[in-house]
Amino acid sequence: MILDYKKAKKNFLATKIQGCRKFFELNNHKLEQAYCEIIFDNLSKAKQLFSELAAQDVRAHWGLVLLECINGTISHYPTYFELRNFLEIDLNLLISYCKGAYVEKLVRYADFMFTINPETHKFIGRAFLNNGMKPQAIFFLKRAKDHFYHDPELHFMLAAIYKEDGDIELSKKSAETCLEILPNYAPAKALLEEIIFP
Repeated sequence: MILDYKKAKKNFLATKIQGCRKFFELNNHKLEQAYCEIIFDNLSKAKQLFSELAAQDVRAHWGLVLLECINGTISHYPTYFELRNFLEIDLNLLISYCKGAYVEKLVRYADFMFTINPETHKFIGRAFLNNGMKPQAIFFLKRAKDHFYHDPELHFMLAAIYKEDGDIELSKKSAETCLEILPNYAPAKALLEEIIFP
């Protein structure tokens, strides 16, 4: 039995969900319980919990947006900072819990979310990359580059992927582009050095 909030949250984030929902419910942690309800596919209960908190909790407001994306019925708009702070985290969570259908529905709104936060495609690409889903990551990182070319991190991430795939020429070009945008970007400098002096 879980008796500690930190332990419950740590377990939930590590996909050890057993006992977490009950703990959050008994201790009135509605936001965390709402996320558990999503994992258990109880979206109506999650919506009820988020709705109770949304007026005073920005994360709960984002939770309503997340549910609307999953349900295909947008009536709440995310803010720039909600996308920046929560989109990538929640994609990681959904991927970790093998909620592929929810992930697919959420990323269908990438272009819509881009109109609010131009880094949206990068956040999605990075979430896929961090979860070992390289083709999906490349797709969204290239979309990000098309929309937001002057983001050095994008070029660095693509350079790292290309290097890992053995495409040294493309990796070198992407790293150089990164450094043209931001000359002191240390990770790109190190990567370029690895390419030039293997």
